Amino acid sequence: MKQSLLILFSIIISSSFAIAQNPVKGVVKGSNGISIPNATIKVRGTNISVSADTAGVFSINPKQQPPFYIQVSSVGYKPQDFQILNIQDTPIELVLVENALLDEIVVTSRRRSEVLQDVPIPITVIGGQAAENAGAFNVNRLKELVPSVQLYASNARNTTLNIRGLGSTFGLTNDGIDPGVGFYVDGVYQARPAATSTDFIDIDQIEVIRGPQGTLFGKNTTAGAFNITTKKPSQIPGGKVELSFGNYNFIQAKTSITGPVAKNLAARLSISGTQRDGTIYNTREQRSYSGQNNLGFKGQLYYTPSDRLSVLLSGDASIQHPAGYPLVIAGVTATERSAFRQYARIVSDLGYSQQKVDPFSREINTNTPWKHNQSIGGLSVNVDYKIGGGTLTSTTAWRFWNWDPTNDRDFSELAALTKSQGNSRHDQYSQEIRYAGNLSEKLSGVIGVFALAQNLKGLDQTEEVGKDQWRFVQTANTGSQALYSTPGLLDGFGIKTNSTIKSLSAAVFAQVDYEIVKHLHVLPGIRFTYDKKDVDYSRTTYGGLQTTDAALLALKAAVYSNQLFNINTNNNNLSGNLTVSYRPTDKINAYGTFSTAYKPVGVNVGGLPTASTGEADLTLAVVKPEYVQHYELGIKTKPTKGAILNVTAFNTDIKDYQTNVQSPQLGVNRGYLANAEKVKVRGLEIDGTYQLERFLTLNAAVAYLDGKYVKFTNAPLPLEETGHTEIINGVSTQVAFKDASGGRLPGISKWNTSGGAEFSIKGNLATKEGRYFIAGDISYRSDYSSNPTPSRVLNVSGYSLINARLGFKSDKFSLFAWSRNIGNKNYFEQLQAAAGNSGLYAGVLGDPRTYGLTLRYAF
Repeated sequence: MKQSLLILFSIIISSSFAIAQNPVKGVVKGSNGISIPNATIKVRGTNISVSADTAGVFSINPKQQPPFYIQVSSVGYKPQDFQILNIQDTPIELVLVENALLDEIVVTSRRRSEVLQDVPIPITVIGGQAAENAGAFNVNRLKELVPSVQLYASNARNTTLNIRGLGSTFGLTNDGIDPGVGFYVDGVYQARPAATSTDFIDIDQIEVIRGPQGTLFGKNTTAGAFNITTKKPSQIPGGKVELSFGNYNFIQAKTSITGPVAKNLAARLSISGTQRDGTIYNTREQRSYSGQNNLGFKGQLYYTPSDRLSVLLSGDASIQHPAGYPLVIAGVTATERSAFRQYARIVSDLGYSQQKVDPFSREINTNTPWKHNQSIGGLSVNVDYKIGGGTLTSTTAWRFWNWDPTNDRDFSELAALTKSQGNSRHDQYSQEIRYAGNLSEKLSGVIGVFALAQNLKGLDQTEEVGKDQWRFVQTANTGSQALYSTPGLLDGFGIKTNSTIKSLSAAVFAQVDYEIVKHLHVLPGIRFTYDKKDVDYSRTTYGGLQTTDAALLALKAAVYSNQLFNINTNNNNLSGNLTVSYRPTDKINAYGTFSTAYKPVGVNVGGLPTASTGEADLTLAVVKPEYVQHYELGIKTKPTKGAILNVTAFNTDIKDYQTNVQSPQLGVNRGYLANAEKVKVRGLEIDGTYQLERFLTLNAAVAYLDGKYVKFTNAPLPLEETGHTEIINGVSTQVAFKDASGGRLPGISKWNTSGGAEFSIKGNLATKEGRYFIAGDISYRSDYSSNPTPSRVLNVSGYSLINARLGFKSDKFSLFAWSRNIGNKNYFEQLQAAAGNSGLYAGVLGDPRTYGLTLRYAF
C-alpha cells in the first residue's frame, strides 16, 4: 500500500514538474501585424523575464502551472497583460497597441468616446502622465499649459476658474454665485471652486472644453468645462509608486494598487500626499507661510457582471492643512479722499512706521496667524448599461466641503482689521441620467436629465477689528468723529454671520449629430433649466466698548451693524445651440457654432451695503442671471503625418454680467455681487502639435483675448479714485460709482502663449530598456487688470515662466530631475485693495524657482 502511494505521488510530482518546465512560446506583434523586436516578456509576480529576438519571437519558462499572467512591454507601445490558461505546443501571438498618436486621442466631451479631431468643439487634452511630468499636480498649474485658462486664488475658497476670461467673478468669492466653468471628475459635477486646489489622484485624462456646453453637460457651463477622468480598477493586478523630493523640503508621495477582489469585481486604492515648506516668511511670528500640506485618498470598486453592464462605486477625500496663504503688501497709493484719510497719515497718527513695500522679499509682519484648513470629498455611483448603439448612464453623487480659515485682512502689523474667518460647510447631491450613442448610421446624440441640490452654510463667520481701526474709519478729528478715539471703542468689535443658501437646479438637455449629406453634419442642441435659491442671512455684532452713550453707539454702528434678511428667488431658461460641421476628408473638420446660455440668479451673502436709513440695502440682495450669446468658427486639421493644427475664432456677448464689487464699507469687505449691463469677449486661438516618431514632440498654443465692459454705468470706483467728488445739481457731492463702459475686464491678458518640446533617444539604465529625454515648456501672459473696475495701480505686469525636466523613462520605471520657474521670475498673480480703501493694496505672489527629483515605478 505504501509502495503504491509512493508511486502515485511520484507520478503526480513528475507530472507537475513536467508541466512547470513546459515553456510558453510565442511572437510579439503590433496591431499592424508587424513583429516587434526585443519586447520584454515577464511572468507577473516573479522575477522571471526574457527579451524577444529581433523577429519578436520569445520562449519563457514560467516555472508554475496555469493560470498566470505574463506582461509584455516595449517602448512606444502600451504595456499589456495576457492571461495564460493553458500551455500549448504551438506558439501564441501577442499583440501590442501603439501609444496613441496625436490625431488619435479619444475624448468623452460629447458623453461618448470619439476621436478628438472629429469633435466640432475646441478642446485641449492633457494626459494624466503628461500633467504629472510637467509638475501640474492640480488645476492651478494647468493654466501654464492651456493659454485660454485663467485661475486666480488667494486661497482655496477665493478661487476664480475662468476659460477665455469668463466663468466666475474675479477676486474675492461670494458664495451666492454659480461658477460658469463646469468642473467634472468621472462625470460628477463639483460645485465649489475649492475642488480645483486638491491634488490630482490617478488621473487618466483632462479635457479642457472651451465655450458654452449646456446641451452636453448636466450643469450650466457658460464658459466651458473641465472633464477629468480617472483610472478605473482592473482585474489585472498592478500598481504604481511615485516619490518626489525638492527644495523648500518638498516631498510628494503617490501610490495606487488595483486588482480583482472577486469574480467580475475589481478594486483600486490610491493615496497622495504633498508637503512643502512655505515661501513667505512672517518676521513677527518667525514662521513660514504659503506651504503645502495635502493628503488625498481615493477608493473604487468596479463591477462588470456582463459586457453590457458596469457599475463604478467611488469614494474620495482630500485634507489640506497648510499654514495659510497670506497676501504681501504690494504698494500704497494716494486716493481722492482728504489728506486726513490717506494711508500714510493714518499710520503716522497711530504711531507706526510706514509700511515696508518690498513684496518680493517674501516677508510679512502680520499679527494674526493665517490658516486655511479644508476637507473635501464625497461618494458617487456610476452605472453604465449598453442599449442598442449607445449607453444609458446614471451618475449619483454626494459631495461635501468644510472650510476653516483665519486671515489678517489689514495685511500688516496694525491691529486694524485683525480677523476674517469665513467658516463654511457645503453639501451637494446630484443625479444625472443620460443616453448617448449612435441612433442610426447617420444620427448620434445625447439626451439627459440633471438635478443638483446644494446646502451651503456660513457658520459663525467672523470679522473683527482691533484697537487701531478707529483711525481708519474716522473722517475728521472734530465733532462727533473725534469720539472715535475713545479708548476701547472698537477694540475686539466684530460681527458673527450665520447664513444658509439652499439651492436647486434641474435641467433637461439634448443634442444630436445628423449627417444630412455626406461629410456635412448639423448638430442642434436644446436645454431647459430651472433654478431656485432660498437664503437665510443673520449677522450680529459683538464686542467693543460696552456703553449706552447714543453717540458712541452710532459710531460703532457705522462700522458694523446687525443685518437680517431672507430671500427666495427662482428663474428658468430655455437655451440651445446649432453647430454645422463639414469634414471633406479625415484631415479637415471645419465648423461654425451659434449658442445661447445662461448663468442662474445670484444672491449676496457677504454682507450688503447699508442704505441711508442704516438698514441693509435689499435691492442688492438678488443679482440678475447672466444671458450669453456665443458665436464661433473653427477648423481642425492634420496637415501632415504626426501633426495637428487647429484655429478657433469666437465672440461672446453677455447681458447682465455678474461681477464682484469691493465696497469701502467694512461690513461688506469680502465684496458683493452686482450686474454690469453688457460685456463682450472675443478672441482667436491657435494650437498645434507635432510628433516625430518617438524622438520629438512639439506643442504650441497662442490665444488672443479682448474682453471689455460694453456698458457698465454703475461700476465701483477704483482704489485711487475713492473719495471722488462731482458737481451734482450745483453741489460738490462725493460719489461711490462711475461709468466704466469701454474698460477692460479683470483677469484677461490680451496675449497668452505656451509651448513645449520633448526630445528623447533610446537607451538603457542598468538593465532597464527605455529612453533618455530632455523636455521644457514656456508660458507667457501679457499684463491684465486685477480689479473689477479698471485701475491705474491694480494691474498685474506680464510675465513668462520656464519649466524643464530631464531623465530616463520606460514603461515601468522613470527617473527625472525637474525645475519650475527656472529663471526665478518675481511676479504677482493677483492684486487687491485692502478693506476700507485707504490706499493700501496687497498681492498674491507666484511661486519662486523650485526644483527636485522624481522616481516613478509601476508594477
